[in-house]
Amino acid sequence: MPFILKQYYPARNVFFFLGEGFLIFLTVNTVYYLFRGPHLYSEVAFLYGMRALLVTMIFQLSFYFFDLYDLSGKVAAAEVLARIMQAFGVGCIVLAFVYYFFPIIMISSRVFWTGYGAICASIFLWRFVYNKALDRKMFVQPVVVLGAGALATRIFTEIEGKRDSGYKIVSFIGSKKNPASPIPEHIPVVAEMEQLPRLCQKHKVEKVVVALDDARGKTPVQELLQCKMQGISIENGVTFYEGLTGKIMVEKVNPSWLIYSSGFQLSRWSTFIKRFLDIALSFAGLLVSLPVTLISAVIIKLESPGPVFYKQDRVGEKGKVFNVIKFRSMRSDAEKNGPVWAMENDTRVTRYGGFIRKVRIDEIPQMWNVLKGEMSFVGPRPERPVFVEQLTRTIPYYALRHSVKPGITGWAQICYPYGASEEDALRKLEYDLYYIKNLSLQMDLWIIFQTIKTVLSQKGAR
Repeated sequence: MPFILKQYYPARNVFFFLGEGFLIFLTVNTVYYLFRGPHLYSEVAFLYGMRALLVTMIFQLSFYFFDLYDLSGKVAAAEVLARIMQAFGVGCIVLAFVYYFFPIIMISSRVFWTGYGAICASIFLWRFVYNKALDRKMFVQPVVVLGAGALATRIFTEIEGKRDSGYKIVSFIGSKKNPASPIPEHIPVVAEMEQLPRLCQKHKVEKVVVALDDARGKTPVQELLQCKMQGISIENGVTFYEGLTGKIMVEKVNPSWLIYSSGFQLSRWSTFIKRFLDIALSFAGLLVSLPVTLISAVIIKLESPGPVFYKQDRVGEKGKVFNVIKFRSMRSDAEKNGPVWAMENDTRVTRYGGFIRKVRIDEIPQMWNVLKGEMSFVGPRPERPVFVEQLTRTIPYYALRHSVKPGITGWAQICYPYGASEEDALRKLEYDLYYIKNLSLQMDLWIIFQTIKTVLSQKGAR
């Protein structure tokens, strides 16, 4: 998936994932080789390879669902160890089911458990070495940030806050006016912009990030050209922030950046495929979830008076208002005093309503909206007209999220916790604009895959 590898996940994170997979695959094959011997191994090497590949895929999938490939923050060794053991446990259970139905691919107990021990040892060693490299900021790309204001500070905070960002700021160029700025003393802030080429040469810089809060008349064009001719990459601060974080900094974006930047388009063929997938997935989803739908309908009806389904006006594509359908999870008089943001531990939510919200069962009827063409499986979450009117007045570019169909799930939903305030709406818009700009079928499939993990872990429900 090109958009994922290039724009959001650093190359060394991909290297880490592939390296760990290769280690697991190699370990299982090595154990096979030692037990079978060179002659017997060579006769069925392909079969052994396929078995090792299956073990690799299932274990890595388990690691992913236990957040073991999120290396952005520092996690205690004991917690990592517990997650690894849990992931291996789940992986072994999944393998047991697979072997039960397909015994031909089963690995003998002696080979499997010896390989399991060897895999544990190799994984712990691999992760120990890699984490040391992250802590010491080895193999990072040195950058100079042109600017020392709000935009530059946001970029610094993101780089320093992510251990696996892949970048290291060696210098800022500009005037550090804010004494409360989080920029530490060990990173120099050079006032003279003429020093840019010399600083790049001194620190062997590969990228200059132009992050001036007000670039009018202050951009050192000659110095930037000189760096460009030396093979140094020059990147706009907002664009750099987008690739680093997977969101667009709404407060710093100007209309010209939106107009001239790449993206914000989907071919007719891709649009057709997206609609075809929406119909296929929603039809299959409604069919598979029919038993859950019937049980939920009965419980909702018995628990509290009122209809089973809850219809509410939402703003869709091009600002068109439609009725979104959900299972009713609140009392029927929940909004007798007018519409309000959802709250944590909301007293209006029924007991079963709280459960179906956590496991996202309340979203199942929205697949009817997808079949009708009012929604897509993936897109910005549709908001209520009263809130849209309010947010459009206060948040720049908020109306742009209505340029595509709203979705049951989306980039903002998997990247940002549940939001119920104007500040949350702004932060989620940053992710929504990133999705609209980089919209592709690959991204939709990745979001659906990520959503499965979010639902299973019950993150972000309210």
